[in-house]
Amino acid sequence: MKHPKCVHSFEVVDELPELLRPLRMLAANFRWTWHHPTREVFRAVDRNLWEAVEHNPLQLLAKVSKDRLSALADDPVFLAQLKICAEDLDAYLTGPTWYSQQHQHDPTTCIAYFCAEFGVSEALPIYSGGLGVLAGDHLKAASDLGLPLVGVGLLYARGYFRQFLSPDGWQQEHYPPLDFYELPLQLVRQENGNPLRVEVEFPDRTVTCQIWRTEVGRVPLYLLDSNVLENAPHDQSITDTLYGGDDEMRIRQELILGVGGMRALTALGIEPTVCHMNEGHAAFLTIERIRQYMAKHGCDFRTARQVIVNGNVFTTHTPVPAGFDLFRIELLEPHTRKLVEGSGLTFSDFVRMGRLDPHNEAEAFNMAVLAMGNANFVNGVSELHAKVTREMFHSRWPDYPEDEVPIEAVTNGIHTTTWTSARMTELFDNYLGPEWRTDPSNPEVWQRIYDVPDAELWAIRDNQRGDLVRFVRKYLRDVASRRGMGRATFGHMESVLDPRILTIGFARRFATYKRATLMLTDRERLKQMLFHAERPVQIVIAGKSHPRDDGGKRLIQELNQFITAEGGRTRMVFLEDYDMRIARMLVQGVDVWLNNPRRPMEASGTSGMKVVPNGGLNCSVLDGWWDEGYAPGLGWAIGDRLDLPDHMQQDWLDSRTLYHLIETDIAPTFYHRVDGAIPYGWVDMIKKSIAAHAWRFSTSRMVRDYAEKGYLPADARYRKLDANGQSEARAILAWRDRVRQAWPKVKVVSVEDDAAAANVVGRELTVRAVVEIDGLNTEDVVVEALVGKVGSTRDLYLDRIVPLEPIESAGSGVVYAAKIALDHPGNRGYTIRVRPHHGSVPVDHELPLVRWEKV
Repeated sequence: MKHPKCVHSFEVVDELPELLRPLRMLAANFRWTWHHPTREVFRAVDRNLWEAVEHNPLQLLAKVSKDRLSALADDPVFLAQLKICAEDLDAYLTGPTWYSQQHQHDPTTCIAYFCAEFGVSEALPIYSGGLGVLAGDHLKAASDLGLPLVGVGLLYARGYFRQFLSPDGWQQEHYPPLDFYELPLQLVRQENGNPLRVEVEFPDRTVTCQIWRTEVGRVPLYLLDSNVLENAPHDQSITDTLYGGDDEMRIRQELILGVGGMRALTALGIEPTVCHMNEGHAAFLTIERIRQYMAKHGCDFRTARQVIVNGNVFTTHTPVPAGFDLFRIELLEPHTRKLVEGSGLTFSDFVRMGRLDPHNEAEAFNMAVLAMGNANFVNGVSELHAKVTREMFHSRWPDYPEDEVPIEAVTNGIHTTTWTSARMTELFDNYLGPEWRTDPSNPEVWQRIYDVPDAELWAIRDNQRGDLVRFVRKYLRDVASRRGMGRATFGHMESVLDPRILTIGFARRFATYKRATLMLTDRERLKQMLFHAERPVQIVIAGKSHPRDDGGKRLIQELNQFITAEGGRTRMVFLEDYDMRIARMLVQGVDVWLNNPRRPMEASGTSGMKVVPNGGLNCSVLDGWWDEGYAPGLGWAIGDRLDLPDHMQQDWLDSRTLYHLIETDIAPTFYHRVDGAIPYGWVDMIKKSIAAHAWRFSTSRMVRDYAEKGYLPADARYRKLDANGQSEARAILAWRDRVRQAWPKVKVVSVEDDAAAANVVGRELTVRAVVEIDGLNTEDVVVEALVGKVGSTRDLYLDRIVPLEPIESAGSGVVYAAKIALDHPGNRGYTIRVRPHHGSVPVDHELPLVRWEKV
């Protein structure tokens, strides 16, 4: 054997000098990741060691020398700063919040936020990219706002891979093990000191998981870990790596996340009123939550589901069908059999819950469909992504117009104070006041950016670009040193990049649709831009490809070969092993953030948002967030909203547009300096971008949207249906059965109006419709006129929906009427429809029945 296995383990903690003990309290709460003074305190402990431990405060405290600790304990300046930070954390944790001041606080309200990855800090490397970083920012904003929220995820023993490149530029992966006891984590224990554990049933065995806890400001994050002795070795490795292994490993991880996560909350004494599934990975929680509710209340599946569905929220981040988790039925059945049996469902009924077409037995089980069908608030992560998602799932609502498919948009944002540089933080403190921290989603606060002198803002931009260049050079030297390269190589590092040159950043996951090599389409033209005599450009690139995505790896290799072999070495650089530390330096230092995915395949993207409060500008395809954020003067758009079916032609056109923008607009604006010092046109764009975007694309605004559109309404519905022995839930089920039984006979009998041959703008059109509702009450339905412009093929382009009111009986039917204002000229029209209606039911989610007027 390589190493013997440990049978008995225990934790040993090194005591700090009494005056330095607040350091451990600060290290145990990730609030330091968005509080510059606390980060400076850790840096002051030992600057070089802080970088060596990759900003992990617990490792810092474990490895710093005794002599250094003694010196710090005698340093009055350090102790004063430590005291200020400790008091600030205490004030933050106990102070008033938006939620406590704006919403009536019920102590039993609890939102459980489930995600497969969390990017809180590079010190906890259990994230791969945008989804995890967004989840981390979500927790931080929830903490700032005071939401009663807990996070639930998995603790991966080796996290996501560390990237390094072979001499020919091919990505290699390394999975170093994490020592959880050197991370800001606490193993959750029972009163007797034993670890608190939960069990999840798998085929022919039960897997045991322990629970770790960390603090993200006010928000606890619970992480499940299957690496315990009770499990067989292949089960210990379930939580080994993020997005590693095959479909069987993926379904095991998702069962632990969803089912194990719910059981962990129960073991902790936490009963969520709302569960938010951030992507479909956690969708199995919907069945487990129903099962738990049935066991607690002694009710049947339908009643429990009626309650639970109203307390679930689902966010999809996937813009293409191939991006969803799909499981073969022969794999799904043995892994979920016990879970399904415990809920009283038949397996065939369960499978139908995960199919877009429930009756298509050839269709694989879709985790997003399971989540969507068991949540009454569903959203995409940008306006365009919500539109794309409505298109993908329109078949679930075949009788609804596509734009009425009940999938909302909650556009992503960033946690502003996490990503804003220390230099810009000081500037905002001086000119915007404390509100930019406490109320970052307030647009009025960001208008104060116009009070900042141009010269002061530009000086910060110059300095941050210099910070990035120095960081890149040191990073490359460190990489060369680890590889044993000679001193001659170190000399070359000092010529990489120039702190005075227009700097473009491009960093992301290297999926092929993101088109990382679009900039290489015309290599000679690119080199002319890089080495232009008057307006040179330099580009900093970073990112990882999924270990099994050779297409993405080829893009990385192609870029690196251009840099090393085709003369781009001093003007282009690829930083390997992209993580949150590199991301911060990039978004704080670059002048322009480049994003050129193939539209509309970018669900949102948040990296471009991160440059905004740092004074960077965006140049992007009109996709994701930039489709709604772009306006002339705020940045640059690559192409338009026309998507060509020929991808090669689209790539060619977009590359030409990108080159043209850099050559004729971006570089000339950056270098246009009448007095030789300040590019006033560029600085004006920075201010406009900050004023327009910083508040709008913040997680403060985003999490408020989730709270007000999703969480709080879901909490209220859940409580209402849970109350009084589920009496309201039972009544709704009876109503649904009654409506379904009557619906085949519901019809629009006749429609008439008083339209003339020519109708003058400003008059009202009276519409009357006779509707048969087959014994239903008029309160059970809503009759509507869909009004809009009539196209050349008689398609109706809606601009409003007008409800008709019941006015009298007419034989077996009911007469409904309304007046429609004629406020637009042109070929106008309307169509009548009937839908179910219930004051306590989101009908479009739960009973999407529609009866249209016959054409």
